[in-house]
Amino acid sequence: MRRLFQEPKINMKSAYELAMERLQRASPSLSLTEEQKKELAEIDSKYRAKIAEKELFLKGQVRKAQAEVKADEIDSLEKQLASEVRRLQEECEAAKEKLRAKFGKNS
Repeated sequence: MRRLFQEPKINMKSAYELAMERLQRASPSLSLTEEQKKELAEIDSKYRAKIAEKELFLKGQVRKAQAEVKADEIDSLEKQLASEVRRLQEECEAAKEKLRAKFGKNS
């Protein structure tokens, strides 16, 4: 008798699952070929190298300023480092987006 009155189980989706479904409908993801993945990885590698180069140079300048106890210069160099890293990361993402858009047109 209990089975007659039981509600059927409803599988509810989480907000995350619903958001992911909407995102997939709005802008379907691209399937990238190995060559395309390689091109994106090359961009990442190029910008990681540029960031590492800036960090090495500016951190060296910071250490030099610390040795000479130049507080104003230290602060300025640290801000410059943060700014340069952020700029290079943004450039990297823009370059990858441009490449992804090109991949989307070629599909």
